[in-house]
Amino acid sequence: MTHRTLNLDDSLYQYLLDVSLRETPLLKRLRDETQTLPMARWQVAPEQGQFLALLVKLTGARRLLEVGTFTGYSALCMAAALPDDGSLICCDIPGDYNAIARRYWEEAGLAGRIELHLAPALQTLAQLSGPFDLIFIDADKANYPNYLEHALRLLRVGGLAIFDNTLWSGRVLESNPESEDTRAIQTLNRALKDDERVDLSLLPVGDGLTLCRKR
Repeated sequence: MTHRTLNLDDSLYQYLLDVSLRETPLLKRLRDETQTLPMARWQVAPEQGQFLALLVKLTGARRLLEVGTFTGYSALCMAAALPDDGSLICCDIPGDYNAIARRYWEEAGLAGRIELHLAPALQTLAQLSGPFDLIFIDADKANYPNYLEHALRLLRVGGLAIFDNTLWSGRVLESNPESEDTRAIQTLNRALKDDERVDLSLLPVGDGLTLCRKR
């Protein structure tokens, strides 16, 4: 759920895209179509999708899990980075946007690598078995602490869990937040700092990406 990288003015952000973004025409069309939807703010930033694809390649991941897929941009980025025998399980809830994701995955020739589960994510996660190499989490924020526990159960040792929106447009700085989502992200961030089960880094990419390597 991101539009752009934090803390960059418009000209510097455009420079970032100009010198580093390698977005394919298909990904650009998907991003543009997604921007016409009422929930367009759920779309990951393009540089974020590219970073996820790089992480898939750097880690040699073959089995991926995504919690929160929307129109399928991040899934398309990650699936394209997989080896031929790789696979990606996506968790989302039923919505009109599911058809958009499937259409672009088909056009990219990657639908065979992606399995979409349409149900509450906690229900789907409880039924899955590991190990996964990489898990990307960008769903309802109130359940982020729960998603962490599932991720650590499902990841292999050395596997990577990635949480989106962990800077939450600065709302993590609120002292008494009314939003349950904000409180959940604050809880996750504080807990991860001292969680000896993971190696940790929070990066100011998109709206904040937290990388957790399972020890």
